[in-house]
Amino acid sequence: MREDGADDAAESAELRAVQAALRAEHAAVYGYGVVGGRIGEERRAEARTAHDAHRARRDLWQRLARDLGGAPQAAAAGYALPFPVADSAAAVRLAAELEERAAAVYGDLVRATEGERRTAAAEALREAAVRAVRWRGGSVAFPGLTERADQPSAPVAPQT
Repeated sequence: MREDGADDAAESAELRAVQAALRAEHAAVYGYGVVGGRIGEERRAEARTAHDAHRARRDLWQRLARDLGGAPQAAAAGYALPFPVADSAAAVRLAAELEERAAAVYGDLVRATEGERRTAAAEALREAAVRAVRWRGGSVAFPGLTERADQPSAPVAPQT
């Protein structure tokens, strides 16, 4: 235990969850770069707004990782997309997928944090879930928790 009474193992779990959220945001920022290049004009502003939101969350989690004593996870040079994105319809599907993956990671972050950090994680979960609904045109009962009983979060994987 530390002087302030906090358990080092809990802090370590919190830092791991923050790093996972940071990795998910790096992937989302990359993915929205692809979305922006393929999305139709009618949804381009929505994609730009989502891209900016993910950049802001990425910056927040980088600061929080440092505040928790960690070195923020760096972005990969590229990320493998879950499917080819050749047109606007595929770009919309990718945007929905990015948001759903981010929501899943944020579910883990909510569980690993407390206080103001939990509030920020819950807000990030809510925002990702709302964007996923907008992109997908429908929702799931528990965004970020779908079929995740014992599975860790899986953001878009870095390209190798």
